[in-house]
This record gives sequence, structure tokens and C-alpha cells, in this order.
Amino acid sequence: MLCGMQAHDGPLTRLRKSHEQSVLDLLRKHGPLSRAELGAHSGLSRTTLYDIVAGLVEGGAVVAATPPAEVRRRGRPVEKLSLNPHAGEAIGIDFARRAVHVSAINVAHEMIGSASEAHAPGLTWNQRADIAERLLGSLGGSAPRGAAAHGSVPRSASAGRTPRRGTLRLGSLSAIGVGVVGPLIDAGGIHAGGTDVGERSLDGLPGLLHERFGVPVLLDNNTRLAALAEAVWGAAADGGDVLYVRLSHGVGGGLVVGGSLHRGMYGMSGEFGHVTVDPDGAPCQCGGTGCLETVASVDAVLQRYRAAGGRAEDITAFLAAAASGDNTAHDVLERAGTAVGTVLAAVCNAVGPGVIVIGGELAEAGAALIEPVERALHTHVMPLARDRVRVRRATLGEAGSALGGIALVLHESPLLSRYPQPVTEEHA
Repeated sequence: MLCGMQAHDGPLTRLRKSHEQSVLDLLRKHGPLSRAELGAHSGLSRTTLYDIVAGLVEGGAVVAATPPAEVRRRGRPVEKLSLNPHAGEAIGIDFARRAVHVSAINVAHEMIGSASEAHAPGLTWNQRADIAERLLGSLGGSAPRGAAAHGSVPRSASAGRTPRRGTLRLGSLSAIGVGVVGPLIDAGGIHAGGTDVGERSLDGLPGLLHERFGVPVLLDNNTRLAALAEAVWGAAADGGDVLYVRLSHGVGGGLVVGGSLHRGMYGMSGEFGHVTVDPDGAPCQCGGTGCLETVASVDAVLQRYRAAGGRAEDITAFLAAAASGDNTAHDVLERAGTAVGTVLAAVCNAVGPGVIVIGGELAEAGAALIEPVERALHTHVMPLARDRVRVRRATLGEAGSALGGIALVLHESPLLSRYPQPVTEEHA
């Protein structure tokens, strides 16, 4: 028996609310859309869609605007619909190995800003959360317990432009998406491998952040979140299913399938760095032998370069040597790229992505790395896919994982539960 329901809450009212929520979800996930784009995504008839949109605009949940004159195309300007920017905001935090990165946007996909700070190894979660809170406060000069802003959309990052910061205000923060290093394993607690912090276990981190900010916290591997960000706002925004690999001090990746992250059992999806490429190779920190990480990580590349007579104290010096035409550096990148392309071909044959995105410090080597990746991919991927899989460099840089945390919030958190007011059903 249902009670506590208003008399007018019949099937047609519930159907309308379902349509309204569908439109809100599409705008939350995709950002501003025209009515035609909303119709294509939602499958609603033109009459129904226009009626639903009119009600949402009248109620204040959705706002309509035409593009600025400087970005309009020829012809009649197309009105875009977006969520009301004052309806809520989200922040993303990336707890990298030795740095904290933060980003913030409102639900209309307008950027508030991004900020980063490096730190010494061994900090506790409380100390790293202090850094995150300070960085978020720097985005507008207020304590980050609420946020609202007007600025450039996150897509500006994909074009290499610095997001324009807005002004924070209190009271409207909706959720936090957090990225951490290492796989997440839910087995009597959540843990992360290789976090390089004093408190290696992630037990209590979501609670710590929830206590500080007073909102839901969504936690995931930071490399997977970078994959989601590249799929939503970056190099693969037009790519459908996306395979992302990050070549940094570790090697990891992520799969975005149908617009959503594929996590796998126990959160172990995307561990491409621990695929064996040389059974007789070097031992890996995971306990295996000859993993991709022992060949294509920053540390492995630097070690091989020095062993061959090269001189580079860090990745910046190595990349400079490669850019200057150093043959030894190019030989090392050739080997690393070939190994990466071989592993990615195997993954492609299994899951069939449309776009491969390569990020991390080694991707800064450009063609010296990407071309051997493409050659190995072409050699080992199935013939039908050879001319269909596109390889691109990541475009979001160090802000990628924090933006991925925001994308996670926009995809999975009910930010706009009050637009419209949800139906209340109480079961006696």
C-alpha cells in the first residue's frame, strides 16, 4: 500500500518526471545541447521534448542561451540548453604520487579553475587533504565548502588554453570525485598499491573528505579517471569507446565503454603495465617478470638510456635529448613504443575501442614514441581494425585525473535531485 502521495501523482505525472530526469541527466553528462541534440540522445518526440524543456526552463532547472557572436557559425544561431549553473558544483581531486591536483566546475560544465601543488613523499592523508583544501580555496579565495562559478568550459583544456577562474561562493558544493594511485580492491576495505604516502590504506579517506566538505565522495583509480576525462573533454571526446594508457613512473590505463568507466572485478581494470612483454625480462614490483612497466615506464626508459651511455638526470633531460635527435634516446623510445603498441593491439583485439589515447610524461616525446606504437599496433591488431583505430596524444595534462573525478561525479552522482522535486513514496 502506498501512502503519503499527492492525489495528482498518477502514471502520467511519473512519466513526465521520468522524461524530465532523462533530459537533466543528458545535460549533466554532455553539457550544453541543442533541442535537436537532446532529441537525438533522448529519443523523445519533438512535441514531448519541447514541452519538457519548457517546463524545466520555467522552473529554473535549465537555462537557454545562444552562442556568443564571435563563435557563431553562419546562419541562424542555434539555442543551446544547459543546466542552471547555480544548481550545484563539483570538485575533482587527484592524489598523485607526489602532488595534489584539483579542479572545480559547476553543473553547467563551466570551469571554476584548476590548481596543483607538489609535495614531499610520505605525507599522511590528512596532510594531503590540507593541500587539497588550500588549493580549492585559492580558486576563489573562499573556504571550499561550496562553489559556483562562471568561466570557460573544461573543453578549453583540450585546446591547450588555461581555464578562466571564477568566484567561489558558499553552500552549493554537490559532490567530490577523487583519484588515487594504484588499483582499488574492495576486500574487507579499500586499498591502493604504490600510493607512496604514510597512510597506505585508503580506509577512511572517503570519510575524511566527507567530514571536511560535507558531500558525497566518489573514489577511483586516478589513471582510470584520466581516461574518463579524455573521453568526455579531451583527445577522445568524439571517440565512443576509448582505451587510455599513461606512461609515467608507472604504466596504467583505463577503458571507457559506452561513455562509462569499465572497472572490472575488484577495480583491477586497466592494469596494462602488468601485461608480460618479455618473459625473460626484469622483475616487476607486482611480483611478475618482464611486465610492460619494466620496459615503458619513465624509470625503465631512463635506466636503459643510461645503460646505453646516455646522460639524463631526469625525464625532462631525456626528452630534451630525444628532441635534439639523440639516436640512443630514439632507440630506447623505439623499444618502449613497440612494447606498448604490442600490448595495446592485444587489448584492441579483445575490446575493440575506436580511439587509443596515450598520456603521461613519455608521451611528451611525440612522434619518437607514437610512431613505433602505431607500427606495432598495425602489425599485431586484426586486419579489419588496422585503419579504424585512431591513436592520439592526451590533451588534458596534469589536470586530467582531477577533471576525471568531476566527470565521475557528473555521470554517477544525482546532483540535481531537487530539479524537479522527486516523487516521495512510502511503503506501509
